[in-house]
Amino acid sequence: MRQNIRSGNPYEDVFGYCRAVRIGNTIHVAGTTAQPPNVSGCDAYVQAKAAIEIIASALAEAGAGLESVARTITYVTDLTDLDLVARAHSEAFDAIRPAATLVEVSGLVDPELKVEIEAYAVVDD
Repeated sequence: MRQNIRSGNPYEDVFGYCRAVRIGNTIHVAGTTAQPPNVSGCDAYVQAKAAIEIIASALAEAGAGLESVARTITYVTDLTDLDLVARAHSEAFDAIRPAATLVEVSGLVDPELKVEIEAYAVVDD
């Protein structure tokens, strides 16, 4: 059975996606960025924390929590923000220790965005 979790972002219809998809016991959370007011003038730590909160909300709607996350992929626009993003990631996932990848990208959909995070979770049936 498939469960689509929508965020309400109008770009979901433009691009044809949803925030998360649960199929069986796996949940795939799309690349997630901070949303206003946690974008303009906010550092990468604040943006990463906000993105993780959105991920947690999507997971909750799918019947899971951050403790179910098995993998994250984090995209940053500037590797000098690594310590800020790592702090936010560690605060959320230190006890869980998912497999994690971090890569630098040339840009995100909004030039003020500094970080985007994907998450993959597995839940017990």
